[in-house]
Amino acid sequence: MSKDKQYEKVAKELLKYVGGEENIISVAHCATRLRVVLKDDKKIESEAIEEIDLVKGSFNNGGQFQIILGTGIVDEVCKRFIGLSGISETSKEELKQVSSKKGNVMQRFLKALADVFVPILPALVAAGLLMGINNLLTVQGLFIKGKSLIEAYPTISGLAEMINTFSNAAFVFLPVLIGFSATKIFGGTPVLGAVIGAIMIHPDLLNGYSYGEALLDGTVPYWSIFGFNIAKVGYQGTVLPIIASSFILANIEKRLRKVVTPMLDNIVTPLITVLVTAILTFTVVGPVMRTVGDWMTAGVMYLFFDLGFVGGAIYGIVYPLLVITGMHHSLVAAETQILANIGTLGGSPTFAVVAASNVAQGAAALAVFFIIKKNAKMKSTASAAGISALLGITEPAVFGVNLKLIYPFIGALIGSAVSSAYATFMKVLSLSPGPAGLPGVIVIRAESMIQYMITMLMAFVVAFISTVILAKILAKKKEIV
Repeated sequence: MSKDKQYEKVAKELLKYVGGEENIISVAHCATRLRVVLKDDKKIESEAIEEIDLVKGSFNNGGQFQIILGTGIVDEVCKRFIGLSGISETSKEELKQVSSKKGNVMQRFLKALADVFVPILPALVAAGLLMGINNLLTVQGLFIKGKSLIEAYPTISGLAEMINTFSNAAFVFLPVLIGFSATKIFGGTPVLGAVIGAIMIHPDLLNGYSYGEALLDGTVPYWSIFGFNIAKVGYQGTVLPIIASSFILANIEKRLRKVVTPMLDNIVTPLITVLVTAILTFTVVGPVMRTVGDWMTAGVMYLFFDLGFVGGAIYGIVYPLLVITGMHHSLVAAETQILANIGTLGGSPTFAVVAASNVAQGAAALAVFFIIKKNAKMKSTASAAGISALLGITEPAVFGVNLKLIYPFIGALIGSAVSSAYATFMKVLSLSPGPAGLPGVIVIRAESMIQYMITMLMAFVVAFISTVILAKILAKKKEIV
């Protein structure tokens, strides 16, 4: 059979087993997966789809039914699938908007929370990498015994200071970035969200990083309005207050635009929206969400620094389980807040654990590739998915291989727990978000890079061996594919 006919056949079968063209809302694809939003997910015939030639796996996540086909193949199948269904292809962004309307309230909230950070990740990654460069220049003993590079070569000290300034910018103005992104996600005017973020870090306010000290000293400044004292404190290093304020802003704006006449809309709506949101931010929303954010950060710090390697192992086991349910999106806000306080916390301890979990999933999938002899389709899926997971993309490995067979997923959990415990014990910290896998070493603090690579090696070896051992145990019981 020619490639064209094969792709046509696969597209026809996929269309049939997802409930036909009348069940499709929208279609898109990424590098490896066909993504479909359906009217009724109950019409999906998953077992039949898994048997289709070229299909390496499928799963439902975030309101999208995703079919793993592989690089190159997905483009060809998608073209034919669209032609047969009669529905035009949508962009991934449009597909996200459609799929975000599906699921319960908690799922939609977590999805929106994750989407807030997607547009600003490049800025945070750039800032983190600049911090890494500054680290290389200023850490003693990394290249020269007993000295840093700027101590050995004083002429580059100004360069280090300049890079340090550049690296801090994204975190100093984080509420502005989040305000813009979050307001857009919630359906408001993004620039108004940015204005609220700018108000929250205005230089006339007490710097948020000095708030704790000012509370102890009794030197917190206040606005006195009608007998009420409102703390004149900024929100540097916070995440949740600006997200909550952006949500309120977007809803106020949308309601005002429905009632304000078009003639006054461009004047009255922005004025009232910003004024009311800003007042609510400094009186109620900000203080409450700052406290919630502090609790969240304290919880993560307790898990990693007080419980130590035990906490790391727990996180290493729980994280893959959260990925299955989509609950891992809720961790993005916590990590971003930790990174926003990098000056006091030194970095995020969660990144190395997430990367270790991903590498462990990849190792387990690759173990399946060597274990299984007869199922050629599973072998093909396992090899491609395993390599993808090592680079930080785990869905094909988790849903296409490990969860199907169960024992590789258990092996991956063991590898993740052991390596995460080691990473936590060695205090491996990251400077920014990044590719959570082997390439993630680029965002790790310079002094922890070797320990990070040891963590990745440990995750791979332990997960691989655990999967092989479990396979042998199951083989004796004739429960292995």
